[in-house]
This record gives sequence, structure tokens and C-alpha cells, in this order.
Amino acid sequence: MNNSTDKTTHFGFKTVAEDDKAGMVHGVFSNVASKYDVMNDAMSMGVHRIWKDAMMNWLAPRSGQKLLDVAGGTGDISFRFLKRAGNAHATVLDLTEPMLVAGAKRAEATAMANSLNWVVGDAMALPFKDNTFDVYTISFGIRNVTRIADALTEAYRVLRPGGRLMVLEFSQIPNDMMQKAYDLYSFNVIPQLGQMIAGDRDSYQYLVESIRKFPDQDTFAQMITDAGFDNVKYRNMSMGIAALHSGWKI
Repeated sequence: MNNSTDKTTHFGFKTVAEDDKAGMVHGVFSNVASKYDVMNDAMSMGVHRIWKDAMMNWLAPRSGQKLLDVAGGTGDISFRFLKRAGNAHATVLDLTEPMLVAGAKRAEATAMANSLNWVVGDAMALPFKDNTFDVYTISFGIRNVTRIADALTEAYRVLRPGGRLMVLEFSQIPNDMMQKAYDLYSFNVIPQLGQMIAGDRDSYQYLVESIRKFPDQDTFAQMITDAGFDNVKYRNMSMGIAALHSGWKI
């Protein structure tokens, strides 16, 4: 029988031991934490904000709900959720403490302090009881998880019956020519932006590679179904550069 240390996964285009990936991802996001929000705007030319707003439109937050925002980083999704829900609560969980520290310094965090918790934790082993949250979100984070199926199983566990999963992640454009054009931009421009803005080319080279390794829309939808979720659907954003996936714990 293989030990966990014998199992491998991908870190971008590299093959690494499963046990090593979390630390490597932690290193990436620790390095870029202070420039993360600026880089998101630069890489997507601000379009990520439109995608996140579309996520909230589909989610339709309601007063009294409890959100768990996994890989929530600097709080973008939680802030949007709380602004729309009114009297609600959000827990931002991230593997990387510097990302949470950067988020807690934002003006929105100060204004919403009574409605927010910031927790260091692992998507594959959430430090919460079963049936705790009404909504689970993960935005541009699940592709960095070592075992995606384990993270989806944990999402199902901590959601209450009737709870909703929503995932925003980079995906695949269902047109070969357009995908090739996007790849040219991704591989040639984004690492250069990372060097200029964050002083870190390697981390953004990894992020580009991790997008290409992530399952396509239909494959990922099936993974969500396999984790126990019902009524699983997805919507493409910007022709499939990103996709929103939704599922319910019935």
C-alpha cells in the first residue's frame, strides 16, 4: 500500500509530492499577498470584479445567512456578500495568514468587523462542525487545493441541509482558436506583470500553469455531483475564461 508521501500531484506543470503542495502554494500566496488585489485588477483588466458581482447576483445573499468563504484571501467575496445580505455573517478561511492580514487591513473589513471572522485553515480539513453554514464559496482557490475531491466533500459536510456551494474559478474556453489566443496572453503577459507589480515572476507563472491544469467545466461539475451535491449547474464568464459552478446540499 502506498503512503501519502508516495502520491504525487501537480504544482503548475511540475509533478510534486502531495505532501509538498500545500507548502508550495502557501509560499506563492505569502509572496504575493501585499500586491494580490492590485495584480487581480492588472491581470484581468478589472473584469474579475464583474465576475464576482455576477457570482453575487446568482447567489442572491439573504439576511441571516452564514457564509464560509474558503480560500477567501483578502475578503473580496465576503465583503460583497455582507453588503448584499445586510444582517449576515461571513467567515473568511485561508491557508495563508498574510493574505488574511492584508484583508483585515482593508477599509471594508473595518466597517464590517462585527460580521467577519478571519480563520487560518485548510480546505481539505475544515475546522468547523457539520451543518454549520448556509453558503460555501471559493473564488479562484479550488485549483490550488491538493485534493479537490476532499475539499468538495468538506464543503458538503459543513453546509446545512438546503445550503449552497458556489465556486468561481478560471476554466476553459470552448473554442480552440480563442483558447490559444488566451494562452498566448496568459503565458507571455501575466508572469511579466507579476515581475513588474509584485516583483515575483515565478508565482504568477505557477498561477497561469495551474489554470491550464484545472478540469474543464463539465468535468468539474461532475466532481461536484460526486461529492453529493444536487442541481449542479454552471455558467461561463467571458466566454469560458472563468466559470461559476453552483450546487445544493438537499
